[in-house]
Amino acid sequence: MIKKFRLYILSAAMALSASSCLDKMPEDGIPFDESLQTVSDVNLAVIGIYDAFKSKYLYSGNLTLLPDLQADFVYGVNGNTNIYGDIWRWKDIKSTNTDIEAVYGSLYNVINRCNFLLDRVDNVRKKTTDDKELDKLDQCCGEAYFARALAYSELVKTFCKAYESDEDAANEPGVILTRHYQGKEAMKRASLKDSYLFILEDLDHAAELLKLEEDFNPSKDGVLYNSIYFNEYTVHALRARVALYMKKWDEAIEYSTKVIDSGYYFLSSCTQTVSTGISYYKYMWTNDTSTEAIWKVGFTINSYGGALGRIFANYDFSTVRPDYVPAEWVVNLYETNDLRVSTIFQSFTTGYSHGLTWPLLIKYFGNESFTSYNIFHVVMPKVFRLSEQYLIRAEAYVQKDQPDYGKAGNDISTLRLARYSSYGGSTAMSKSNAMDIIKKERVKELYMEGFRLHDLKRWHDDFKREPQDQSLDNGSSLKVEKDDPLFVWPIPQHELDAPGSEVEPNESNK
Repeated sequence: MIKKFRLYILSAAMALSASSCLDKMPEDGIPFDESLQTVSDVNLAVIGIYDAFKSKYLYSGNLTLLPDLQADFVYGVNGNTNIYGDIWRWKDIKSTNTDIEAVYGSLYNVINRCNFLLDRVDNVRKKTTDDKELDKLDQCCGEAYFARALAYSELVKTFCKAYESDEDAANEPGVILTRHYQGKEAMKRASLKDSYLFILEDLDHAAELLKLEEDFNPSKDGVLYNSIYFNEYTVHALRARVALYMKKWDEAIEYSTKVIDSGYYFLSSCTQTVSTGISYYKYMWTNDTSTEAIWKVGFTINSYGGALGRIFANYDFSTVRPDYVPAEWVVNLYETNDLRVSTIFQSFTTGYSHGLTWPLLIKYFGNESFTSYNIFHVVMPKVFRLSEQYLIRAEAYVQKDQPDYGKAGNDISTLRLARYSSYGGSTAMSKSNAMDIIKKERVKELYMEGFRLHDLKRWHDDFKREPQDQSLDNGSSLKVEKDDPLFVWPIPQHELDAPGSEVEPNESNK
């Protein structure tokens, strides 16, 4: 059915539990056959799915931080707390790493919640006759299908090799696929190809069930940007990202264009201001409000997840003692007229005895409405932004069999016009420089948002670290060759050792 865009009131948290993909509800929970009896129950289950994304192990923590921290974006500081030290040092990443286990378990927690709802919803539908309530059930199912697709997309991104072709992916291990909460599905990894096909199937279901009414009017029905709920265009945004990762260039262009051309989202300008001295771009990070946010994880001062900015500041009301500071090469990548710099970085003298003075990451310093309550470094993760869709489309244009460097250049120019103090003319792109421009733009636009490790993996790029001022000796001198096994995270050891497990380990497990 085609429905109005429905808003839910996000309420109390449901407890995060699963640390293994087969873990279910606790023994003292409501029995499966007695659960989800009404439309209201289903609605509450959806709220629980949204709430699971608040986990500090997902977008407001590990899932966002670890991929970029593991690669070449930051350096550990002498005297730091050694948080995520094994990940940063690269060679110390083990299958028993609890930070990686937490990502794996939290993603399967989302999947289990979705399966629980989808398995029980037909029981409610049979007892429902009101058309509006039936529409609400469809909406809830659409949200569950999308959430499951999103969780699986993150699992294949972090625990699987890059998708090279349909033929290669058919012979590469993917992830454990589960459609049912109480099914008897084998604890065995599907192929990478089948894992992606599962994601696409869920996205097809979600696109139909979350489709906006043809007469949807933002001025009457509510704007779509800055939403904490899924909708048709959230689906298109993930579909574009997945198509890029699958090297389906035409599909990546098709779905990113749906988002870009919708007219529902607008790049946040670095030159236009919300108030004196506060640009729309800066406001996106200081107040978590933006016309380019397609979906963000919704927090309140009474219900929030992790603190993305803590390791970059550790502010204690008087000084900063960051565990990690930006790599010098990243800071130097921004041109002098690039206004993102003053929002992303600010120079501080740290409270360490060595007195390091360095540009620190400040875009995660904290939502101002939270800091007024002395809650620092908490921001709402912007999981999908319009800027990423421009970057997806630009890359797809230059990678397709018949590249269109002009259109790719236009997309990069559009992004830069929103970010630079001035940007005259167009971005000249050719076979020799196109990917270099796009790679650098992804660094500048998506810095510390969780894309770097997979980008290097899918581009088959290497990287190196060379010591910078007051960086830790162990980890600062590092050369990682392309296709190193640790670009793919190890499958948690408890999954390999679980009774009845047929889970195939990754090369990084060995």
